[in-house]
Amino acid sequence: MIPYASAAEAEAALGRAMSWWESAWFRYSASTPDYCLYCHNVVLLMVVYTLAPLPLALLELCCCAKLTSPYKLQPRVRLSAAEFLRCYRETARVLLLTVGALQLVSYPAVRAVGIRTGLPLPSVGEAAAQLLVYFLVEDYLNYWLHRLLHTGWCYDAIHRVHHQYAAPIGYAAPHAHWAEVLLLGLPAFAGPALVPCHITTFCLWFVLRHLEAVDTHSGFAFPFNPTALIPFYGGAEYHDYHHYVGRHSQSNFASVFTFCDYIYGTDKGYRYHKANLEAAANKQMKEMAPLYDDHDTTAAFNGWKQD
Repeated sequence: MIPYASAAEAEAALGRAMSWWESAWFRYSASTPDYCLYCHNVVLLMVVYTLAPLPLALLELCCCAKLTSPYKLQPRVRLSAAEFLRCYRETARVLLLTVGALQLVSYPAVRAVGIRTGLPLPSVGEAAAQLLVYFLVEDYLNYWLHRLLHTGWCYDAIHRVHHQYAAPIGYAAPHAHWAEVLLLGLPAFAGPALVPCHITTFCLWFVLRHLEAVDTHSGFAFPFNPTALIPFYGGAEYHDYHHYVGRHSQSNFASVFTFCDYIYGTDKGYRYHKANLEAAANKQMKEMAPLYDDHDTTAAFNGWKQD
């Protein structure tokens, strides 16, 4: 709750006029307890989880296979509407019972690390720098936890739930055992704990992280995806291979970027797979090349002209 009775009092404390965003935040949060502002995360998470995967789900369900197969990473696997709905229902229940419950009791920790709710709001540069740190910290810690989850007992008892979708879909991004949802929440919170931010940046961080997870689990690779411009970004094709291999996968553990897999050598299987695909494509192109050599083609062309 912002400790100012009026906008004039807030501007006097800031020593300047509030920006449009700060005025809007003041009107929204002035009479809202900080605890309620923090709990917005649950609502945002469920809204993003419900809406973000929906366009590609409708594309797969409503469009003919000929239109979507060139972009679908595993075109032979197509789920029914009932299977999409089952995935959404199971995952939403786990998210509400784990993330929702955790949200109700974790507010003291958020306050303790210094997440603030008042004015001023962070600048665009400040928020962008903090978000970059959060992505880097989360990616590194998540990499090692993901590798741990692929060890014997951890996979059988916990991580196998997430790998039920060998051909992932957006709604399966957070589809996991409740223990995994809680465990992988630790890397996501580590960044804000190390570099405290405003509650608006905090909420934006979790929205962006979930959007990234939906993208990498989408099952589609479009040539016009703007995420291709992000340096070292893994993307859907990179993570789809990890799901395709499944239980015995020792490749592509990173959640966002690719440099951890490169540094620690856990992208070799993927690079070998890509090399084989390229070799097969080159072989197919050679087999489809014209049967005439240059001499025969010239002779045939000259004969056609004489006719």
